[in-house]
Amino acid sequence: MISSEAQKEKISFVIPCYNSTNTIGRVVQEIKEVMNNSMNKYDYEIILVNDGSPDGTTYDAILELVKTEKYIKGVNLARNFGQPSAVMAALNQATGDYVVCGDDDGQTPFNELDKLFQKIEEGYDLVEAKYAVREKRSLFRKLGTVLNESMATWLIAKPHGLELTTYWVTRRFVVDQMISYPNSFPYLGGLMLRATQNACNVNVTHRERLSGKSGYSLKKMIELWLNGFTSFSIKPLRIATWVGIIIAAGGFLYGLAIIIMKLAGAAVNAGYSSIMAVNLFMFGVLLCFMGLIGEYVGRIYISLNNAPQFVIKDYQESDEM
Repeated sequence: MISSEAQKEKISFVIPCYNSTNTIGRVVQEIKEVMNNSMNKYDYEIILVNDGSPDGTTYDAILELVKTEKYIKGVNLARNFGQPSAVMAALNQATGDYVVCGDDDGQTPFNELDKLFQKIEEGYDLVEAKYAVREKRSLFRKLGTVLNESMATWLIAKPHGLELTTYWVTRRFVVDQMISYPNSFPYLGGLMLRATQNACNVNVTHRERLSGKSGYSLKKMIELWLNGFTSFSIKPLRIATWVGIIIAAGGFLYGLAIIIMKLAGAAVNAGYSSIMAVNLFMFGVLLCFMGLIGEYVGRIYISLNNAPQFVIKDYQESDEM
């Protein structure tokens, strides 16, 4: 017998949690209010992943939400694997027709989710929130954002002008492609954009975090940049090849010019300082590119050893799922 009411499409909210004991409850409450009002034509689930929070109480807060709220799944990772891996852990549990990713600190304006879904309904496969005005950030975080955006445009063919953020919505087929990635260095922007280029931005409000501070240190920003830099393109290796060719050609032409000048009887002075400068430059470039090659080889080695993206220590879901 066919139901008179068509089954609702489902949205999965995936939220990586790190030291969010005091914020995650309010984030979940906002999602509930949005889904019960402006987005009530959809069913939904919320997947909260504790990414090895050192506060020791974040997963306890998640378990309380699982007990008291419908449609919540709680995932506890065995240790901190980083935000991209925590998102991948959540994506592997998501069952929705659409997936929404957001932050655990209250900065994500879930109350503007309908703006993102307007673009989905227009036919886009991926919609990224864009913050016209951001909170005050340190210089290295601003620099990291610029580097990541430039790298993504050049290496993974990110559509010009598209900005990648941590607040986005995408269709099921994109998620299926993302979770098929088996390696231990996921780069979310690259995984999404190799599945679809049909993407756009929507302007939303960037709010201040409810409490705490960003968990992204300089070390984590560099690791994120390296993930994108080495996981989805061999262009850096090609650059190394061309730089080597150009320097070798320059050295050859310089040596040839010295020989011609000698044969012509011109006085040629070989200064110690200039020789040392050239040597230091050459060895610096050589070591830099050897390190780059080593980064690729190291990641291949780790992947061959089947290093996991994440390890789930515990999983809980509401009895009303």
